[in-house]
Amino acid sequence: MSESEPRAPWWKGAVIYQIYPRSFQDTTGDGVGDLRGITQRLDYIASLGVQAIWISPFFTSPMADFGYDVADFCDVDPIFGTLADFDALVTKAHALGLKVTIDQVYSHTSDQHPWFEQSRASRDNEKADWYVWADAHPDGTPPNNWQSVFGMGAWEWDARRGQYYLHNFLREQPDLNLHNPAVRASILDVTRFWLDRGVDGFRIDALNFGMHNRDLTDNPVETNFKRPPTRPFDFQRHTENMSQPEIVPFIEDLRAVIDSYGPDKFTVAEVGGARPLAEMKAFTHGETRLSSAYAFDFLYAETLHADLIRKTQREWPGEAGEGWPSWAFENHDAPRAASRWRGNCAPDLFAKLLGLLLMSLRGNAFVYYGEELGLEQGDIAFEDLRDPEAITNWPQTLGRDGARTPMPWAGLGNDFGGFSDAKPWLPMQEAHRAANVSDQEDDPLSVLNFYRAAIALRNGCRILREGDIIFVGNDECLVFDRLLNGRSRRCVFNIGAVALPYNGPTDAELCIGERPSNGVIPPYSGFISPLL
Repeated sequence: MSESEPRAPWWKGAVIYQIYPRSFQDTTGDGVGDLRGITQRLDYIASLGVQAIWISPFFTSPMADFGYDVADFCDVDPIFGTLADFDALVTKAHALGLKVTIDQVYSHTSDQHPWFEQSRASRDNEKADWYVWADAHPDGTPPNNWQSVFGMGAWEWDARRGQYYLHNFLREQPDLNLHNPAVRASILDVTRFWLDRGVDGFRIDALNFGMHNRDLTDNPVETNFKRPPTRPFDFQRHTENMSQPEIVPFIEDLRAVIDSYGPDKFTVAEVGGARPLAEMKAFTHGETRLSSAYAFDFLYAETLHADLIRKTQREWPGEAGEGWPSWAFENHDAPRAASRWRGNCAPDLFAKLLGLLLMSLRGNAFVYYGEELGLEQGDIAFEDLRDPEAITNWPQTLGRDGARTPMPWAGLGNDFGGFSDAKPWLPMQEAHRAANVSDQEDDPLSVLNFYRAAIALRNGCRILREGDIIFVGNDECLVFDRLLNGRSRRCVFNIGAVALPYNGPTDAELCIGERPSNGVIPPYSGFISPLL
């Protein structure tokens, strides 16, 4: 990079490590991970070479949805520790060169939040309009046909007000009325609270659920199913209960608050729904909105193939004013990637292949805790399920518990894998204990050490962090060049079980599987070339 060339912000092309705090490290012996446990493991996280951590909710909550039902936005739930524990975490992370991003849930609260308790008390109190309330139809039925994500109607009757309230998720998660200026102002005060405590950015949960059509128009019927429907929510196109244009001005107000704390903060929106691409670009366009956004292109994909990679990357070509994408192959809301995509490939080989592919894509890379170990989906018996979505929709959904099982730090001689001295909140998986951190640290050929190598390659190359992406061909062999300032790197992947034709450069700085030869790239293999 020349002296005259502006330096990109730290987050552009960053690798960000997601921590689900309940399952990362328990220090109190109650079987639930906590903030001190995260602090204890920050040296390990820093050793991966990532630039930042993203911590899923740790705020005061009755835990109906395990922290995404917030009862106090500005305090730590006792199960996770205290505000002093959070401050200590931030201090140590910064000392290690790690940025700290945290979840923010702005679309809804817990029904035990003081705001909702006051709002439901009457129709004329100070916070009566802080949530989405509506009268019943004359026959007593809900105001419209909107359905909840979690498999039920999106309206709940409240006898105290004699009205229905909206909940796009659980009935214990009433939707805030972000059309109300007082609600937006209070949410911005929450943002300031955490910025004052030194956080470096925010992942904003379910942002496009933040505002609804105030006319309460019915959602249209969905007729073009991408996959067989498993819940009432799938039978509608969600054009009215979410994705309203008023979200963008709120984002701009949010960005103005964040920018007042300096230019180096990061914001990323979770964007689901019928038209995520348009919303991701709208939410990140220009310099007055969010840094980045991600959708569920990979998270819910049942198979991984070259066309999917090409489609997702070509939709973000880097046009002027266009935002910057983020990518995740797995997270706390989706089954582990290898369990969806691996087929008959050897587990370690496939995990390394996914790691190298993720590090080669244009955009930020999210690594979910345990992904760097090659963890697959946990097998959770019905009686051990904790996820309300899985319990409601059993057996049609894999649920989320299998991706939230405890992190295995120690080997098979430790009953609970070094996660806790007590029985964990979800069962420790035997297969996960065999893939533990301690054993992989000592194995130079482990998935863990391959991830470190792939992240180091990305960190050391601006082309991979910030460059453009150009695809070569459209066949099953995935070939693309990353380019910046006249230099490039060739990235080649065969992510299937059959050898494929490949004629091109074969020099590799980092590869997985067998190298291409005689015009063929073997199954489940890939490489990133040296600088070209």
